[in-house]
Amino acid sequence: MREIVTVACLDCKERNYSTTKNRRNTPDRLELKKYCNRCRKQTAHKEVK
Repeated sequence: MREIVTVACLDCKERNYSTTKNRRNTPDRLELKKYCNRCRKQTAHKEVK
């Protein structure tokens, strides 16, 4: 049931992380605060296709 998704930085659009999520519990796009190496700070990351 869990699917692998990629999350990208909203500031620089770089795809930094991949994680898993359960589509049944969270059908909308995942948004997390993660560290971005290119921006060198903690920014919001959103799920991309």
